[in-house]
Amino acid sequence: MLLLQVPAVDTTAASLSATAAAQPQSLQLFDLVAKGGWVMIPIAFLFFSALYLIFERYFVIRSQTKSDPNFIDNIRDMVAQGNIKSAESFAKNQRTAMGRVFEKAIGRIGSPIKEIESTVETVGQIELSRLERNMGYLGIIAGIAPMMGFIGTISGIIRIFYDISLSDNISVGIIAGGLYEKMITSGAGLIVGVIAYTGYHLLNMMIERFTLALEINAFEFIEVLQKPTAEPARMR
Repeated sequence: MLLLQVPAVDTTAASLSATAAAQPQSLQLFDLVAKGGWVMIPIAFLFFSALYLIFERYFVIRSQTKSDPNFIDNIRDMVAQGNIKSAESFAKNQRTAMGRVFEKAIGRIGSPIKEIESTVETVGQIELSRLERNMGYLGIIAGIAPMMGFIGTISGIIRIFYDISLSDNISVGIIAGGLYEKMITSGAGLIVGVIAYTGYHLLNMMIERFTLALEINAFEFIEVLQKPTAEPARMR
C-alpha cells in the first residue's frame, strides 16, 4: 500500500511545481521603473520638477487672481463720490494682482486718461509676468521628457543588438525581454510630458481668465473717470 501511494505524492508535487512555474510573475511598479535603466533618473527628476511647478504656480495664481465680486463696483462708487484715498486703500487691502493694478491706477487719478490707461497696462503686464513666472520650464519639460524616453529606448535597442552580435544567438526571448525593459523609458517620458503639457495649459487658462477680468474692470474704471467730462459736453 505504501509503495503504491509514493508515486501519487510525487505526481502531485510535480504538478504543483509545474503550475507555479507556468504562472506569470507580476511586475511591481518599483521593479518596472528600475528596469528602465539610468535614463529613468533624469525622467524622475523632470517628473518631480513638473509636479512642483504645477502645484506651486496653481496656488500662487489662485491666490493672486481671486477678487471680491463687487470689487470694481466698490471702486467705482468711491471714485464717483470723490473718496480717492478710500478707494486706493481698498484696492491695496485686496493683496491681489487685481488690487495692485487698480491701486496704482487710482493713485494716478488727476492725470490725463491716456496716462492712467498706460499705468493700468504697464502694471497689468508686470502682474501677468509674475503669474507666469517659471511656467516656461513646464513647456521645456513637456518637450524634453518624451525625448529622454526615446533616447533610453534607442540606447537599449542598440545594446540588445550589440549583445546579439557578440553572442551570435538570435533569440526571441532575449530580444523581447530586453526590448520591453527599454520601452519603459519611452512610456515614462510620454507620461511626464503629458502631465507637464496639461499643467502648462491649465495654468494658462487660469491666467487668461484673469486677463479678461482685468480688461473688463479696467474698461469700467476708465469709463467712470470719463463720465464727469463727458456729461457736461452732452449738456452743451
